[in-house]
Amino acid sequence: MPRKLSHLCFIIPALSIATLACGASPAAERNRAALTTVVIDAGHGGSDRGGIPGQRIPEKEMTLDVAQRLKGLLTASGYHVVMTRDSDVFVPLATRVAIANSYQNGIFVCIHFNSAKRIGADGIETYFYSRDSLSLASAVHYFVAGGAPSPNRGVRRRGFYVLRKTNVPAVLVECGFLTNPGEGEYAQTASYRQKLAEEIAAGVRGRFSVTSTLNSTRGATGDSIPLQSYTDQTNVSSSGRSRSKHSNKRSSRNKSSKKKKKSSQSTGSEASATPKEPEG
Repeated sequence: MPRKLSHLCFIIPALSIATLACGASPAAERNRAALTTVVIDAGHGGSDRGGIPGQRIPEKEMTLDVAQRLKGLLTASGYHVVMTRDSDVFVPLATRVAIANSYQNGIFVCIHFNSAKRIGADGIETYFYSRDSLSLASAVHYFVAGGAPSPNRGVRRRGFYVLRKTNVPAVLVECGFLTNPGEGEYAQTASYRQKLAEEIAAGVRGRFSVTSTLNSTRGATGDSIPLQSYTDQTNVSSSGRSRSKHSNKRSSRNKSSKKKKKSSQSTGSEASATPKEPEG
């Protein structure tokens, strides 16, 4: 599903929905922001390149760039921002979780891009686990999926390690497929990565404006954001995905038919074909 980059001139204005910033006055929002720590987790890093074997675009670079842009936007809005990594280093999952859990007033935003063997796979999806994370997931997904030039793959509840082990509201947003020619092309443009950061920031700011009623559409009423319907995938095994995403070494050890069978059973969707480091 290749898309021409010239379409960005039409897409970027649409992404300005991030300015819908939800009901609260600027002063009230800034006061609320000052009491909140946002822990931003850029997926992968260091020896963990991210994605699948042979993938051309390094996921770890895309996630860090979006995370750094998000840091700037939220800091400017008055939030206290902590990065699990701010450079190309490897950070263990347990350390990422420990950082998030050290802030009782915190929220955790994990940034990733997807990948799959089928290059036609595309779209935006957002994951959460704990029930008190659904509002944050709804708001982030509302803006990112609503503004991106990609299909909406929906909100999903799943027990990935960094979501299951955090004690604060936590989400993991997959910002498109780097293995898709169109989405990969967009991701490599600074202007698009900036817009992704702006939409995620809008979701963070708008999390308190989410309604209490589930809604399968993106439409908002006034200043409210609809609580998103979601697919519960908590019964889908994610352990194989987590272990494989730590590095691509797993792929070389999966040559036995037994391990191949186990890997295939742990993938519940096209996105799940990607070895994912936060998800186990």
